[in-house]
Amino acid sequence: MKVIMTGGGTGGHIYPAIAIAEKIKEKRPEAEILFVGTKKGLEKDLVPQNGYPIKFITVSGFNRRNILKNFKVVKDLVKGSKEAKKIIKDFQPDVVIGTGGYVCGPVVRAAHKLGIKTFIHEQNAFPGMTNKMLEKYVENVFISFADAEKYFKNKDKLILSGNPVRRSFFEAEKNDSRRILNIPEDQFVILCFGGSRGAGKINDVMINVAESLNGVKNISLYFVTGAAYYDSILKNMEDNGFKNGGNIHIKKYISNMQDYISAADLIISRSGALTVSEITVCGKASILIPSPNVTGNHQYFNAKAVADKGGATIVEEKDLSSESLLKIISHFKANPQKLKDMELASVKAAPSDATKIIYEHLGI
Repeated sequence: MKVIMTGGGTGGHIYPAIAIAEKIKEKRPEAEILFVGTKKGLEKDLVPQNGYPIKFITVSGFNRRNILKNFKVVKDLVKGSKEAKKIIKDFQPDVVIGTGGYVCGPVVRAAHKLGIKTFIHEQNAFPGMTNKMLEKYVENVFISFADAEKYFKNKDKLILSGNPVRRSFFEAEKNDSRRILNIPEDQFVILCFGGSRGAGKINDVMINVAESLNGVKNISLYFVTGAAYYDSILKNMEDNGFKNGGNIHIKKYISNMQDYISAADLIISRSGALTVSEITVCGKASILIPSPNVTGNHQYFNAKAVADKGGATIVEEKDLSSESLLKIISHFKANPQKLKDMELASVKAAPSDATKIIYEHLGI
C-alpha cells in the first residue's frame, strides 16, 4: 500500500495531512507514505520532523494584484506538473490525498490523469481556490464545516468529516504536559500564538501584555511570535529591560504544540480551522482573535462556532488592545469556575475523529 500526501505552505494545510498519515499507518502499518510539497513552505521542516519522507516540486500562487507576475506562475505550474508526474510514476501510489495549498493542484491533477484515486480535504468553511478547482478530479471532497457545501458543485462527492487532528492532541493530559515542560502545577498558564507564521497585530499588543505580566507571581506566559517576528520583538523587549525567561517565555515557534496547549489554562490565538480544532480537542478556554484578512471572513465563523457554545471569547482585531486582553485575563484568573465552564463547553465544540471518517472512505 502506497499513499502520497500533498499539502503545503502553512501548518493549517500540513498538520491535517500528517494526522491522516498517522491514521493510515495505524490501520495499515506496512503502508509507504510520501509527502509532496514545495521548498518554500513549512512542510520542508514539519514533514521530516514528524518522520515522513518528502519530495519537492515547483509551484507558486497566483498574484491577484499584479497580473504580469502570473507569467512566472504559469511557467512554474508547467514545470511543477512535469515534476509531479515523474514523482507519481516513480512512487506508484495507490491513493493521492491533498489537504490544501497551491502544491496540491499539479499533484492531484497528475495523479487523476494517471488513473490513480484522488481525494482532497478542505479545512475551512470558505474553501480555497485550489480545492474548488480540484473538485472535478477527485473521488471525494472531505469538508470540515457544513457551510462549505454551498461552494462545491458536485454535492454527491462531499463528506462532512471535520478537521483531522493529530493523535497527540487527543492523548495530551494537562499534568503530564506540565511535567514535560517543567511548569509548576500552581501556575496560571497563558499561551499566545498567531498561527504557524505569527500575526503582527497580535504580537504588537502582546508585547505590552508581556511587559505588564512580567514578574507577576503565579502567572506564566508563553508568547509564540512566529519566526519572522521573533528577533525584532526580543530586541524591542530587551531594549526596554526585559530578559527572556522568568515567568515570561518568548518563543519563535513551537513544534510540540500539543504539550503547550494541554498545559495551558487560557489560550490567546487566531481562529484558523485547525487551531480551533486543536484547542477544543484539548478542552481549553480561549480568547480567539479572527484574522480580518482571510477569504469569506472564515476565521470569525470558526471562532463563533465555539463561542456560541460558551467555549471561547471573541475579540475582533479592531477592538484588540493590551488593556482589553489584560482585563479578560484578570477576569478568568479571578473566576476559576468560569474557566472550568468554558473548558467543558470547549470540549463539546470539539470535532469528531475526522481521520477515522476519512480513512473509512479511502477504500484502502
